Amino acid sequence: MGDQQSSSPAGRTDPERRFTASTDSRSSWSYRSCTQAKADGAAPVYAGQPGYGPHLDRDGDGIGCELYRGR
Repeated sequence: MGDQQSSSPAGRTDPERRFTASTDSRSSWSYRSCTQAKADGAAPVYAGQPGYGPHLDRDGDGIGCELYRGR
């Protein structure tokens, strides 16, 4: 019946995740923002874990989306 395309889960990308190629040619992902990581209950996100990306780690200590508390 024409131009409708069926959407399959394999062909869709999650708008909340950023997909990047890793050095071992497998694909990995990271959260686009700390807001999304926190909403998913994944914050803080540690280097080497799914969802971590250097753009989430402001101070470069290997912990993204740290929960800072005022002093």
